[in-house]
Amino acid sequence: MRYCKRCLYPENHPLNLTFDADGVCSGCRVHEEKDQLDWDNSAKKLEKIFDGYRHSFARNYDCVVPVSGARDSYFIIHIVKNVYKMNPLIVSYNKQYNTRLGIRNLAYLRTVFGCDFMNFTVAPQAVKRLTRSTIKKFGSIYWHCLAGQTVFPVQVAVRFKIPLIVWGVHQGCDQVGMFSHLDEVEMTRKYRKEHDLMGYEAEDLIDHNEGIGEKEVLPYIYPHDKELEKVGVRGIYLSNYIRWDSKAQHEKMIDLYGYESMEQARTFDTYNDVDCFHYSDIHDYVKYAKWGYGKVTDHACREIRLKRLSREEGIGLVEKYQNKEFSSENLLQFLEWIGMKEDVFLEAINAQRDSRIWKKEDDQWNLTDSILNHKDDKGVKDAALQKKEECCFRLTESKEPDVKDDKYILIGKGYVDEY
Repeated sequence: MRYCKRCLYPENHPLNLTFDADGVCSGCRVHEEKDQLDWDNSAKKLEKIFDGYRHSFARNYDCVVPVSGARDSYFIIHIVKNVYKMNPLIVSYNKQYNTRLGIRNLAYLRTVFGCDFMNFTVAPQAVKRLTRSTIKKFGSIYWHCLAGQTVFPVQVAVRFKIPLIVWGVHQGCDQVGMFSHLDEVEMTRKYRKEHDLMGYEAEDLIDHNEGIGEKEVLPYIYPHDKELEKVGVRGIYLSNYIRWDSKAQHEKMIDLYGYESMEQARTFDTYNDVDCFHYSDIHDYVKYAKWGYGKVTDHACREIRLKRLSREEGIGLVEKYQNKEFSSENLLQFLEWIGMKEDVFLEAINAQRDSRIWKKEDDQWNLTDSILNHKDDKGVKDAALQKKEECCFRLTESKEPDVKDDKYILIGKGYVDEY
């Protein structure tokens, strides 16, 4: 398996990447733009876009902004509402694997920013049926989350005739250099299907033998092109106009608004995805089982490119976290919730392993290669970036220190008295 000489990504990255003559991946090359582009000029472009959608006299919302109890939600709302003075309608798809901390973060977000808020919760029985099916078909426990998060904002935009949707970072650009920032790519149905949804639209999952009919998939169906055209819906990514730095952005939100962080099972990043029991646990193990690398690699690559980790330090973090077992308690809770036996689950996941990187011998799956074997590849020193700062993630104090965060919270409530 070929690995980038600068970051840690392998050539089997599911979003696809390429290598240049120096062995540096397309994601690293596009990331170089962050230190080359005129971001002040990009900010002016963003302001011009916003000016075109600003409504006088608050007759309507200026834009739709998807949020959650984690990731860069606070930062996005801060930019849209407090920096550019837009009037957003914030929306959230309920992934149902919610932590108490994530519920608190979302409650504080919708309170401290003073925005109108819509949350969508699909019937848990339907979500369970869909998830059993996606596990069996293509080994994903997270398809419904990705599908819901990427379609509910679009459905709301169509329903309320709000043409602008503001997303955060474009993953294909930021991770693998699928596009340049200068392309200013926007959200598309095609990208969502091929990359976010692993090639499966909601309609593809109709299976009456599994109890999945049109009713169950309806919440995940992307609006028809004619509906989008009638409203003029477009989705822009802030990362095309703002130098994206997730770590720095989260730390600013901790200082300004009290965003809560949390230690995670299989990565050193304490900021992203703290709203979900499984994203950095079972879901991440599934990713590792498929591709031979996990979320710790994503996070280390990001910090290497931002010059906070050396490649050697990044490999050390992969070595520390990649082979950690997922939480058996979380797996039992998930399997009980979904109604699936462990052997059925593991069989479905094992069927998705990439044969280029996994081999089964004596009834045991073995990883035949990993970044740990490529510490000193030829060209690594020439491709290295000069480290400029240390990479330390903060752990905040819990706002509910006496409450155990060990069960799913389907729907949570919360408010902040002083606001």
